Amino acid sequence: MRIFEQVEHLGHEQLVFCYSGEAGLKAVIAIHDTTLGPSLGGVRMWPYTSEAEAVRDALRLSMAMTYKSSVAGLDHGGGKAVVIADPRTDKSEALFRALGRFIEGLQGRYIAAEDVGTRIEDMDIIRSETRYVTGVCEGFGGGGNPAVTTAFGVFRGIQSAADEVWGSGDLAGKRVAVQGLGNVGANLCRYLREAGAHLTVTDIYPERVEAVVGELGAAAVAPEAIYDVECDIFSPNALGAVMNDGTIPRLKCKVVAGAANNQLAEERHGERLADLGILFAPDYVVNAGGVIHVADELLGFNRERMMARTSRIYDNLKKVLRKAREEGIPPFRAADLVAEERIRQVGRIKRVFTGPFFKG
Repeated sequence: MRIFEQVEHLGHEQLVFCYSGEAGLKAVIAIHDTTLGPSLGGVRMWPYTSEAEAVRDALRLSMAMTYKSSVAGLDHGGGKAVVIADPRTDKSEALFRALGRFIEGLQGRYIAAEDVGTRIEDMDIIRSETRYVTGVCEGFGGGGNPAVTTAFGVFRGIQSAADEVWGSGDLAGKRVAVQGLGNVGANLCRYLREAGAHLTVTDIYPERVEAVVGELGAAAVAPEAIYDVECDIFSPNALGAVMNDGTIPRLKCKVVAGAANNQLAEERHGERLADLGILFAPDYVVNAGGVIHVADELLGFNRERMMARTSRIYDNLKKVLRKAREEGIPPFRAADLVAEERIRQVGRIKRVFTGPFFKG
C-alpha cells in the first residue's frame, strides 16, 4: 500500500519525516491515536533496508503501542520513532539532538523512550533538546533500566498463561525455551530460573548465550534449532514475525509468551496457533512492563507503584483470555477488542470547555 493508504488503514493521526543532513538523521515518527492521552513509544534505531520498510515498522509499532497502553490501563496513546541507522556505528550526539528538536516541535503529542538499538544514555541526549522524553537516567528522574521491568511483566504473563493451561501459575519444573538473551531475555531467564523452570536458550550473539548458561545452568541450542525444542512454553524475546508458516509446525509447546513485538507474521498465524491448541499470549499485553515503567516517570517515578502496576499484567492477560472464551475467538483478537473498548469508552466522554476564553 501507499503511505496514505497505510495511514488510513491503520487509523493513524500523524506521520512525521525528520531529516538533518548535518547530523546524519533520517527518521520517521508515527502517532497512532491520542484518545487516551499523548502518544508514548520508543525510539528504534535499525539499519532498515529501505525507507518503505522503516515507515511500515513505525506504523505497525505505534499502533501496537496504542493497544499496549490501553490494555495496561495507561493514559497514553501509541507513538514510535524509527531512525534509519546502524546503532553499532552511527550513533552521535548530533543525531539524537536533532531528533530531540523534531520531538520538541510536536509539543507533547509524542513522548520518546528507549527501544531496540537505543539506550538510556541516548534518551539523556534527546532530553537536552526536549522535555518530551522518558526512560532517562536516574539523575534526571528516571527509574533505571526498564528492561528489568519488561522482563518481570513477561514473567507475570507467563504465570498467567500457565494458570490458564495447567490450572496453576507455578512454573517449577516447567520447560521454557527462550529465544533472545538481550537485556529483557536475560532478565526473564533469571525470573524463570528463580521460579524453578528448566531453561533452554539461544541468541545470535554467542557471548550472551555463554553468560546465561554460565550464570543459570541453562541448556543452549543454535538459533534456528530453538523452534524444535521439546518444551512447555516457548518465549520469543528477539525481533518480530517469528510465528510464521515455517516455524509454527515445528513448535512443541502449549504456550507462546514473550517480549518480542509483533510476533505473528500475519493474523492468520494467530488463528493457526489456536487451531493447534497452543495458547498465544498477545505480545503487547505481556510485554507492557517497559511502557508502564517509563510512563511512571512522567508522574514522578515511584518504584513500588510501578511494580504493582506491572504485576497486574497477570490480571490483564486473564481479562483477555476470558474475553477470548466468551467470544469464541483467539486471544490476539480478544486483546484488540479489550483495547478498543477502553478507547471507545474514553472517546465517548463529552468534551467540556474549561476556559479561559482569552489567553495571555
